[in-house]
Amino acid sequence: MPSAAPPLVQVYHELYRAWGPQHWWPGRTRFEIIVGAILTQNTAWTNVEKAIRRLRKEGALNPDTLHRAPLRTLANWIRPAGYFNVKARRLRAFTDLLFERFDGKLNRLFALDTPALRDVLLGVNGIGPETADSILLYAANRPQFVIDAYTKRVLVRHGWISPSATYDDMARLFMDLLPGNVDIFNEYHALFVRLGKYHCKPKPRCDVCPLKHRLPPGGPF
Repeated sequence: MPSAAPPLVQVYHELYRAWGPQHWWPGRTRFEIIVGAILTQNTAWTNVEKAIRRLRKEGALNPDTLHRAPLRTLANWIRPAGYFNVKARRLRAFTDLLFERFDGKLNRLFALDTPALRDVLLGVNGIGPETADSILLYAANRPQFVIDAYTKRVLVRHGWISPSATYDDMARLFMDLLPGNVDIFNEYHALFVRLGKYHCKPKPRCDVCPLKHRLPPGGPF
């Protein structure tokens, strides 16, 4: 891990000045956000939106209906999101948890403190750190920073972390160096998504990037 702390506060302000608020995360309810966080694994958000629209049309964007639906029906509803059989089982694993331990009530699940809630989410089959932290930040309104592939690419290319850094290493950087503020974590993650999609791509477009002045000598790595 590089010895110097990355200038994460300054980077946030530079990206925000360049692009303004991103209005992230898409979702009308807390449960819809959870469903979206599970469905977006290994697929583009446009495909998730199609699946969400189908679930909404079927009146299934609530824990009870989603939990009672046969797995084959649920898989058919979410087919546009890809890997629909796998993701149907993951959604069912989440609703199983919700009904078996929390009487089907998100309020009871979200009454847990953040470390306990994160542990419970990580115990659900198919929910890894990124999905769990997305649920914590966007559905439970907890100051938990979300790390994704875009974030790691930006950090590595600017020499702010080692390529071998773990998810928890990267999350700890943001948690330690930024104010523990839900709105800032929400906005920062969205800004990094935009940065990764349009500038810090596999073949980077550094010449038009708001962070081009922060590239290390000889960079990007």
